[in-house]
Amino acid sequence: MAPVRPASAADLVVLPLEVAPRLLGAHLTTVVAGEAVTVRITEVEAYHGRGTGDLPDPGSHARMGPTPRNATMWGPPGHLYVYLSHGIHSCVNVVCGPEGVAGGVLLRAGEVITGADVAWARRPAARASRELARGPGRLGSAVGLRHALHDGIDALAGTELNGATALLELTEVALDGVASGPRVGVAGIAGTAAFPWRFWIPGDDTVSPFRWGRGAREAAGA
Repeated sequence: MAPVRPASAADLVVLPLEVAPRLLGAHLTTVVAGEAVTVRITEVEAYHGRGTGDLPDPGSHARMGPTPRNATMWGPPGHLYVYLSHGIHSCVNVVCGPEGVAGGVLLRAGEVITGADVAWARRPAARASRELARGPGRLGSAVGLRHALHDGIDALAGTELNGATALLELTEVALDGVASGPRVGVAGIAGTAAFPWRFWIPGDDTVSPFRWGRGAREAAGA
């Protein structure tokens, strides 16, 4: 396993599309109600907000500008944007880019490397260890972060928020040979090869399978 070091604001102040592949192999450690879990990140997706980068991102929560829901995306890099998906699943993003420029990297999947007993208790429906954090909702459950309690938690300073802390560590050297392609389950053109903004570690069995989002197959002409 690649050595890691604490992430810094300087690592994350660039745009999400640049940060995303750098997060592969990174460790996210959370302590929630005294219980610690560490996941090694194996799959991510980049999202840009309105005015971020050269290409407008129709798949981003911040595509229309600031709202109460996406406020964390516009804040300092290194905080975690924790949002609710389908009214059920808490999903975790690393905020990237300069403060005031919206962007985030969704943590789509990871391998639980410490605290497996805690993750199993949180994810009793998992059929195998590779499924504990395979998919963004499952990852959010495994690490114990919850919307809206932990939205905005600082993963650089490790300061406590509502009984939880989070710490992000990057590999000392960026991983070679990462794969990229369309984002998973994203609607319309944003979920096609026009936005190859999903990155993953090839051959890792914790990486989630690709599926088309609503209208994405048609937009791709597939």
